[in-house]
Amino acid sequence: MDSDLDQLRQLARTFMEKEVTPHQERFAEQKQVDRDLWRKAGDLGLLCLSIPEEYGGGGGTFAHEAVLLEEQARAGDSAWGNSVHSGIVAHYLNSYGSEDQKRRWLPKLASGECVGAIAMTEPGAGSDLQGIRTKAVRDGDEYVINGSKTFITNGVHADLVVVVAKTDPSQGAQGISLIVVENDIRRGRVLDKVGMKGQDTAELFFDDVRVPVANLLGDQEGLGFIQLMQQLPQERLIIGVCCIAGIEAAVDVTLKYVKERTAFGKELMKFQNTRFKLAECATEAAVTRAFIDECIEKHLRGELDVPTAAMAKWWASDRLGKVVDECVQLFGGYGYMNEYPIARAWSDARVQRIFGGTNEIMKEIIARSL
Repeated sequence: MDSDLDQLRQLARTFMEKEVTPHQERFAEQKQVDRDLWRKAGDLGLLCLSIPEEYGGGGGTFAHEAVLLEEQARAGDSAWGNSVHSGIVAHYLNSYGSEDQKRRWLPKLASGECVGAIAMTEPGAGSDLQGIRTKAVRDGDEYVINGSKTFITNGVHADLVVVVAKTDPSQGAQGISLIVVENDIRRGRVLDKVGMKGQDTAELFFDDVRVPVANLLGDQEGLGFIQLMQQLPQERLIIGVCCIAGIEAAVDVTLKYVKERTAFGKELMKFQNTRFKLAECATEAAVTRAFIDECIEKHLRGELDVPTAAMAKWWASDRLGKVVDECVQLFGGYGYMNEYPIARAWSDARVQRIFGGTNEIMKEIIARSL
């Protein structure tokens, strides 16, 4: 942390308090944030914080993204899909886009004019990206895309979608490409999830969708799988950052509760079991924070490798599930009521062990490096 990051944290906290936290119940009811939220964030410079200024971004580093992610998690919000928009989609464009592509798309993402999504997962292919069936067949100077995607964050609001498709199905992983699709998307239902109720996670369908060949990311076909593997460590670190902030927020809100709530004539905090459980949770938070901070520092130096990012993702998401569950228990029956933030945190936490590659896949990645 430095003075620049401290100022950003205060700006992000104020934004969350004003524009997000008061509307969480409405976001959950409508299964999406307000479209105008993106514009408001763009006006404040909170989008694409780590994208170069020449493309409309904040000119910062992943540390800036991490500060915003932490403040969103501490606000108890899981509805706003900026981690995908700014931390993932924008970086595919910045890393693999041509100069023309970057100047055409990145300023719109940074201003909130466009919302970004990435379409990897399919009904029959999740963590196994080589199993995707969406195809992009070249027809002159266009690709014709056919297929379906599911569990797509920002699926309703997205104006720009990075689609993972097979341009040569006979080549396996070497036949996968990333193609940018703008607007011409058939959107399915907003999915009814156990948690993350306010996020517009949707199905997307591509029915003979035609896009210019110029929308291919990279200078040739077949680079998609490599591009995905290069970017997934940042995606997994983003999950880790959100998880540790969620752990710390859960401990904080539970500490406040047990110091106010009484049972059998005394505060819950005065019971040994309460103190011991929170001692365990506080330790889990401290250990996880130290590891995630180390991973952020490595990433800022360009030294975060795939196995370490996998460790960060599985460890932090697993600890989040454990800590939040212990905190719910300390809340008693109130911990199961949706109006309490700890209940929402509990239901939101479960999917962290699934998306970004399941934790079982993370362990396989780690094991292969041993």
